Amino acid sequence: MAQIETEQTLAEKVGTLALTLAAGWVAQKAVSMIWKGVTGNDAPNKADDPELDLVQATVFAAVAAGTAVFAKRMAAKGASKAALRLAARRTAH
Repeated sequence: MAQIETEQTLAEKVGTLALTLAAGWVAQKAVSMIWKGVTGNDAPNKADDPELDLVQATVFAAVAAGTAVFAKRMAAKGASKAALRLAARRTAH
């Protein structure tokens, strides 16, 4: 029983890491695409870009951070569900 719990925890950690990286990449692409569609400009790459005004930098930082938190939470939730399904299959066999 303790071994299954350890494997589940490891599976959750690995799954969360993989899903977080994938979700982060997708979120970054989505934010960049939406930013370009709304503003007509490419998404900022550097926070200290002198051509980027303070309001745009602040809005972009807030949108990017909010998207990152959402992606991380969804990835953790998905990994947890997947690990539970995996553990249930192992105990069924």
